Amino acid sequence: MLQVSLNVNGTAHTVEVEGRTLLVELLREKLRLTGTHVGCDTSQCGACVVHVDGESVKSCTVLAVQAQGSEVTTIEGLAGPDGTLHPMQEAFREHHALQCGFCTPGMVMSAIDLVKRHPEGLSEAEIRHGLEGNLCRCTGYHNIVAAIDAAQQVMHGRKPALAPAAE
Repeated sequence: MLQVSLNVNGTAHTVEVEGRTLLVELLREKLRLTGTHVGCDTSQCGACVVHVDGESVKSCTVLAVQAQGSEVTTIEGLAGPDGTLHPMQEAFREHHALQCGFCTPGMVMSAIDLVKRHPEGLSEAEIRHGLEGNLCRCTGYHNIVAAIDAAQQVMHGRKPALAPAAE
């Protein structure tokens, strides 16, 4: 067994793992952060995307030991301490950009990284191209693309964030 120390969603963790343990397994099984999904185990679907040191990675292709000393953010770590959703999460909700929800965490994590890497903004075609590593078997991607477009406007300060919906 090996010890892996990493910071996940702002909390330091030291976990014992086998050398072959994948990052997604550490997150789901050891830390019980089950928002990161395993859809294919072959790096095809994108359901397992998390941020490692600020960049999207498919956590089914990263050994846990490779994340030693890293800052990892999962879908659970996006909302603010008061529960305020990240602009991308809010846009997905507002634009009904999910159906079954299985792909949504990975899609949101990939979309945040995509938008951060393009402060100049993205066209619809560029958003679609940027999502090629994320599969959704329920939708035609129209609402997902619309949500990402809306979120990029907020994330880059071109549009104010939506007010939280009244309960």
